[in-house]
Amino acid sequence: MIYLDNAATTAMSEIAIEEYKKYAQDFFFNPSATYIQSVEISNILNEGREKLKKILGVKKGDIIFTSGATESNNLAIRGSVREGKWEYVFSAGEHPSVYNIAKEMMREGKIVKFVPLLKSGEVDYFSLSKVLNDKTRLVSCMYVNNVTGVINDVNKISKIVREKSPSALLHVDGVQAFCKIPFNLQQTDVDLFSLSAHKFNGPKGVGALYVKNKSGLKNIVFGGGQEYGLRSGTENVPGIMSMVKVAEQVDIKKNYEKVFKLKDCFLQKMKVLPDVKIVGGITSPYILLIIFPGVNGETLVRVIEKDVVVGRGSACSSKKAGNYVLENMGIPINQLKGAIRISFNPNLSESEVKQAAEIIIKGYNALLEKLK
Repeated sequence: MIYLDNAATTAMSEIAIEEYKKYAQDFFFNPSATYIQSVEISNILNEGREKLKKILGVKKGDIIFTSGATESNNLAIRGSVREGKWEYVFSAGEHPSVYNIAKEMMREGKIVKFVPLLKSGEVDYFSLSKVLNDKTRLVSCMYVNNVTGVINDVNKISKIVREKSPSALLHVDGVQAFCKIPFNLQQTDVDLFSLSAHKFNGPKGVGALYVKNKSGLKNIVFGGGQEYGLRSGTENVPGIMSMVKVAEQVDIKKNYEKVFKLKDCFLQKMKVLPDVKIVGGITSPYILLIIFPGVNGETLVRVIEKDVVVGRGSACSSKKAGNYVLENMGIPINQLKGAIRISFNPNLSESEVKQAAEIIIKGYNALLEKLK
């Protein structure tokens, strides 16, 4: 079986498993306790924070450990909400863990504005500049779209926000970017940045939120006051240290170049199907969304799943009909049905990618034949 749904989740690496086991069995102490072993673990966690900041390219700010991207996004957004006639701005292509918060805030009576997407899949930068004002409290826009792989220009977004709404907080969902595409957060003016370990061969159930200034955030979970009072609950030390270890080991540039070649190799094979449509403009090499005309994408996924595993889009919303990201890009409903997402991992070989492409092509042609 060839696994090509790495945007949904990845297998834990051996390094991740070894580090997890180390802190689950040998150094299992609660970092909130006062005896020497716990104090040492607390210090190790703080070293982990500094290591993640270094990978992000920032010197100031703090790292809040969470249970993953969904919690990080909730903390970033819900923690930024304040009383009054503040306005909250979101791109129309956000992950469900952001998009559904925005929808809920609308139901609660908050002033929420959605910025449309361009046909390329990027956020409409001109429209963004038009909705911002001195009442804007928060802007949330993802770095790499989880469905299409389209890369938003975070530097450009940051400049627009600082020009139009200098006091607003800028949150970036960086889940599909962290440890995958080269960037330096210090070069932008981002206030909040979410990441999740299981997207880069770390464990599930652990992530982090980078916070430039803790005073701009309030807690949404109440308890013992861990994580600077912003995220109470005993820290998942094995998961955290496993995440940090993997992140340290990733050679982002080398992996990027390899995955770029893998994606190109896959696309070369797909040229025998001239009618298929590749979605998105400037995209991450890790994600490829293809529309196969004339078939249902879900059916195609089922036909090939014993040999090749692919996705339909966000694993968090794959059971729901339709796709608001593609709809916001102006893709017709009849085309949406044929969409499948291919997502790569640097551990794949070119031969595996070629074989997977051949299996998908064969499955697609077989489906078309049945539907004649």
